[in-house]
Amino acid sequence: MTKEFKLTGWHALAIFGGAFAVIISVNLVLAYSAVKTFPGLEVKNSYVASQEFDIRRAEQESLGWSVYAESKGGLLILSIKDADGRPVQTGSLEAVLGRATHVQDDRSPEFAFDGQAYVARESLRPGNWNIRMKATSLDGVQFEQRVVLHVES
Repeated sequence: MTKEFKLTGWHALAIFGGAFAVIISVNLVLAYSAVKTFPGLEVKNSYVASQEFDIRRAEQESLGWSVYAESKGGLLILSIKDADGRPVQTGSLEAVLGRATHVQDDRSPEFAFDGQAYVARESLRPGNWNIRMKATSLDGVQFEQRVVLHVES
């Protein structure tokens, strides 16, 4: 003989409390993950940066450079071309290679100009990568760009 189950107020309270506990726990885990993976500030003072933006953009666009990145055979190739399609050699080039979602894979490749493009030895895992590059033209104009690179498996 089995006893018939009767839903009481205590059972309903336990179910209700358990559901809210799960919801709150998931929200706390997601909030912690979001804060932990936030890379930080881009600029110290956004107002000052906004005042200089149009000037920097006009100088950068006057160069007419286009940038393309690819990964092939253990090499990371960063191709910079001028408006006429000729390879560009910069005065200086700094780059940070990493994922868009976190900073744990960030690194600074050692690029060398081979006459056609900038090349660095980098073995990349499949997926989306970002190259945040800062270059200076031979006449001193600053050039900044985020280049998206998709590596196939």
